[in-house]
Amino acid sequence: MENSMAIFYVIAGIVLFVLLLLSIVIVKQKEAKIIERLGKFHKICQAGINFKIPFIDNVAGKQSLKYQELKVDVDTITKDKVSIRVEVAAQYVVQNDLKSIENSFYELTDPIGQISSYIYDEVRAQVPTLELDDVYEKKDDIASAVKEGLDSAISQFGFNTLKALVTDIDPDQKVKNAMNEINEQKRLRIAAEEKGEADKILRIKSAEAEAKSKELQGEGIANQRKKIVEGFQESISAFATDTGINSKEVMEFVLITQYFDTLKEMAEANNNVIFMPHSPDGFTGKHEILGDLLASQKIQKESLQG
Repeated sequence: MENSMAIFYVIAGIVLFVLLLLSIVIVKQKEAKIIERLGKFHKICQAGINFKIPFIDNVAGKQSLKYQELKVDVDTITKDKVSIRVEVAAQYVVQNDLKSIENSFYELTDPIGQISSYIYDEVRAQVPTLELDDVYEKKDDIASAVKEGLDSAISQFGFNTLKALVTDIDPDQKVKNAMNEINEQKRLRIAAEEKGEADKILRIKSAEAEAKSKELQGEGIANQRKKIVEGFQESISAFATDTGINSKEVMEFVLITQYFDTLKEMAEANNNVIFMPHSPDGFTGKHEILGDLLASQKIQKESLQG
C-alpha cells in the first residue's frame, strides 16, 4: 500500500511538473506571442515570462517588434518609354500596442507580399509620369510618395512606415550606354570650347605682346637714329670748326665713309659677294675716291678667291 502511494505521488509530481512547463510562455525582447484559447484569440504575451492553460491555450504565433526592411525591385517604364528597374527599400515596424499587434497578425495573410504589392502600385503610379532624367532627379519625391501610400494602406493593420528609399535606378544596358555616350560627347564639347577660349586668350595676349614689342622696338630705333643724328651733328660741327670746311662737304664726307664701311662689311661677311660697277649718287666730287675704293675691293676679292 505504501509503495503504491509513493508511486502515485511520484507520477502526480511528474504530471504537475510537466503541466507547469507547458503553462510557461517565455517571450524574447522586441517580440510578442499570440495566445489562442480553443482556436480563438485570447491574449498577447509580451517580453518576459507569461502563463497559459495547458491543452486549452496555445501559442498561435509570434510577431517581431523590431524595425524591418523590405526591398522590392519594380520593373516599370518612364514617360519617354524607357524600361527601367527601380529598387525601393521600405523600413517598417509593428506598432507596439496590443491592438496593432493583433491586427498585424490576423488581418494580413501575407504581410511581406501585400506590402510589396503596395510598393509596386505606388512606384508604377509615379515613374510613368516622369522622363528618365527626371526619375534620377526626383527619386526622393518617388520615395516620399511610396511612404505616404504605405502609411495610408497598412497603418490600419498595425504597421508603421518609418521611411522609404529609392536605392537603385537601373535602365536597360543600351540606354545606359547611350547616356554615357551623351555625357562623354557633352564633356568633350565643353572641353573643346574651353580649349578654344584658352587659345583665343593666348592669341590675344600674343598679339598684344607683339604690338607692345613692335612699339618698343620702334621707339628704340627712333631713339637710336636720334642719337646717331645727334652724334653726326656734333661731329660735323666740330670738324667744320677745326678745319673751316662747310657743313655740306663734311656731311658728304661722313656719308661716303659710312658707305665704304658698309661695302667692307659685306665683303668680309660673304666671300661670294660680287660688286657690280656703280657709283654713290649724291656724293659730289668724290667719284675719284669711290673708283679707287672699288678697285681695291676688286683686288681684295680676287686674292680671296685665289
